[in-house]
Amino acid sequence: MSAKVQPLAEYVVAQTEEAQTKTASGLYIPGNAAEKPKVAKVVAVGKEVADVKVGDRILYKNDYETTNVKVDGEEFLIIYQKNIVATVG
Repeated sequence: MSAKVQPLAEYVVAQTEEAQTKTASGLYIPGNAAEKPKVAKVVAVGKEVADVKVGDRILYKNDYETTNVKVDGEEFLIIYQKNIVATVG
């Protein structure tokens, strides 16, 4: 599947994963109390990105350094490569 948003240079386009709605002990967390995830799945990479590829799950820095966009009803994050701190297995 080709990405709807194609990043330039050192940017990555990703989609966040859904926040946990249930704790390990079985308690349900209301939507407004759930922590916003900092893990996302990469859907497109710019030409100068070397360390991640499409399909990788990444851990990224805070939301203040990302750009949120909505295209055709889908939400995407545009993240600068230096704000990606790790890949998640």
